[in-house]
Amino acid sequence: MAEVAETVSCAPPDRRPEAGNRRPRRLLALLTGLIAGTPLLAGLTPAPAVAAAPVEATADSRMTTVSIIDLTPASPGADDTVTVRGTVTNNGDSAIVDSSVSARTGVELTSRSAIEDALRRDGFTDRTVDGAIVDEYSQEIGTIAPGLSATFALDVPAEALELGEDGVYQVGVTLTGQTEAERWDHIYGMGRTLLPWQPDGTGSARTGLTVLWPLISTPHLTAETGPDAEQTPAFRDDSLLEEISPGGRLDQLVELGADLPVTWVIDPDLLASVEAMTEGYRIDTPDGPVNGQGQEEASAFLRRLRTVVRDAEVVALPFADPDIAALAHRGQEVRGTLDHLRDATVMAGDTVQAILDIDARTDFTWPVEGAVDPEIVSVGTSAGADKIIARSDSLRAPDSLAYTPSAPRPLGDSATAVVADARLSTLFEGDMASGAAASLAQQQLLAQTFSITQQEPANERNILLAPQRMPDARQAQAMASALTALQEDGDWVRFAPLSETADATPDPALSADVPSASDYPQSLRDQELPTSAFQAMRHTQRTLDEFAVILTRPDRVETPYGNAIRREMSTSWRGEAQDASEYRASVQNGLEELRSQVRIIPKSPIMLSGRSATIPITIQNNLVQDVRGLELRITSSRRFGLEVSGPQEITVSGGHSQSVKFTTTARANGKTIIEAQLFTADNKPFGEEMRFQADVNSITSTVLMVIAGGLLLVVLAGIRMYTQRKRASRISDADETTDETTEDTAGNSAEDTDRHTDQDAAGEATGPPGGDGPPGPDAPDDPAGEPGNDTGDDSAEAPPKGERLDDDQ
Repeated sequence: MAEVAETVSCAPPDRRPEAGNRRPRRLLALLTGLIAGTPLLAGLTPAPAVAAAPVEATADSRMTTVSIIDLTPASPGADDTVTVRGTVTNNGDSAIVDSSVSARTGVELTSRSAIEDALRRDGFTDRTVDGAIVDEYSQEIGTIAPGLSATFALDVPAEALELGEDGVYQVGVTLTGQTEAERWDHIYGMGRTLLPWQPDGTGSARTGLTVLWPLISTPHLTAETGPDAEQTPAFRDDSLLEEISPGGRLDQLVELGADLPVTWVIDPDLLASVEAMTEGYRIDTPDGPVNGQGQEEASAFLRRLRTVVRDAEVVALPFADPDIAALAHRGQEVRGTLDHLRDATVMAGDTVQAILDIDARTDFTWPVEGAVDPEIVSVGTSAGADKIIARSDSLRAPDSLAYTPSAPRPLGDSATAVVADARLSTLFEGDMASGAAASLAQQQLLAQTFSITQQEPANERNILLAPQRMPDARQAQAMASALTALQEDGDWVRFAPLSETADATPDPALSADVPSASDYPQSLRDQELPTSAFQAMRHTQRTLDEFAVILTRPDRVETPYGNAIRREMSTSWRGEAQDASEYRASVQNGLEELRSQVRIIPKSPIMLSGRSATIPITIQNNLVQDVRGLELRITSSRRFGLEVSGPQEITVSGGHSQSVKFTTTARANGKTIIEAQLFTADNKPFGEEMRFQADVNSITSTVLMVIAGGLLLVVLAGIRMYTQRKRASRISDADETTDETTEDTAGNSAEDTDRHTDQDAAGEATGPPGGDGPPGPDAPDDPAGEPGNDTGDDSAEAPPKGERLDDDQ
């Protein structure tokens, strides 16, 4: 009965017991039971009210929150006094009166699982798992109104906590009080923390601990650059300036990590982006681009970082931190995707060397949350990295293994997994804004590492802590505080660089088996970039390749747009599908806009007159550099109606235009569509084709009139020739008729006829006296020169023929 009373501590409302004296409460509890009319027989069964108290306490313990925000020292010695600071908050509807907080004795937690189980418990259970009240060390709180909080600070000697042998102990603080409705004591809440206990100082065993300190951000640079010689870069927004300014997230990581024994894990794209800010740069805003103002902050950030990492180990992730899992599951089937990973790996070391002037390791790859499957391992190690940072909740150790093994694990094919401890790596993922969360995470780090060391004291191992990729400022502060405490009080660990842990001897109990693809967490798979995203990247890369071949300075385009495509694969796009899609679209659109600066100037409809004509085509280059290697071709939709001269080579200076002329030959009239298209040297179309209409009029009205006139002349000439021949034929027939009549009717002798004929012949040959010679076909009618002329002079002497014509009449 006394034990139950200690657990639930009941007392009347009008009196608080003195610290260390709980007996009056027990007596008053008995009196309260008698007053309430509960039968109670001394020496027999306990009063029902007291027996039911533990149930009441369990329910009431959720009425308040007891938070421990500081435990000093984090790992006390035998003679140390432990200071516990915290707050109590009333979450109920009634005020808590006459309240006090009390420390409880330690409860040993013999395994890592027991540590987790203890912290998962909510409220007060009993003294077996939550310890006994340390009566001498309590603090009066008084009244706590609903929704309000009160603070406390308890100084408890380590020996009063009744800690035993070396180990990890749960230490708790409980709130005891009353309400107006229930004027007896209840335990209204309990806060718990962990205390590594090693009173005799440094032990012989020490565990090698490697801590990764990630310096990673989201993509900030766009693909666009200015037309000036320096190619002024453009940023998506001004968020990077906020991160690197004093007090910003990245600034805090650099400042806090300066004094910590950590291995830096850096995304080279972050360094390139900050360096771009050291000179003039532009920020894209909803109201248009503005000039950036963070040159001084960027320069100062890089100076601090160079100093901090000068003697530290640095691992450079592939440029822009590509999502290895998404590449493996969605991207590797898209041609060219893995080439980007190889390029990103090659760029990593060069970028870090150029900006920080140090040699960084590039043989590590880090998939999201260390989750792996065979495809992730294959892709992750395909670009030159032979070590993959995994995590123990993915690459699990055998259940039969009773201790935490060393981090390295061979995977075959010369690949090694360096397996981070999942419990340690996830300690700082929550909201570290409250001191209670940060303090508990710190004590867990100390307790878990101490528990690991105690598992196999003779078996020194190397373990890895790989936190979240982009911790916020509060999380970074909590990590730094915990690591500092571990440095000062954690004699059971020694800090080791990642290279040492990766090269440590693997545990022989571990196998090279990798979880199957079906074991990969669906929640992580759902966050991956879709296959369509990698197809869009391939399209952008092809557009870039086709554009670069015509440029005289291709690096001005290949470098910013190639880097932008690699940024499209960044791990930081997980959970940001809309932003990722918009970024991909902006890169493609920007490249298309650049390509459109080299174009064929549109033409209005034209008219081609005559069988041959010339068509001028103008090529405009609004880029700041020359273009070459282009070929311009034009074709006609009327293949057999209009012939066009062959293609022409094009070279246009930056900011200029060039006109080229094509000759055409028309064979028929009519309308036709002319198509002009640029082609690259590898016979691929470049840009949009330009179409215009041509009205072919090769046989003009003037030509038709000339032809018609010529035909008319030919017809007239034919008619004249025909008439002349008919006339000549009639004359010949008349001569023959005259000769016959003379012979038959006049009775002239043959001699006279012959002489007459000879005279006629001589007259035709010589013409009339004083003539110019024999008449031609066009000579004028002459009665002396052409026989039988109907227009001869009547007064002239008629030749014999006339006499015959008369005779005929």
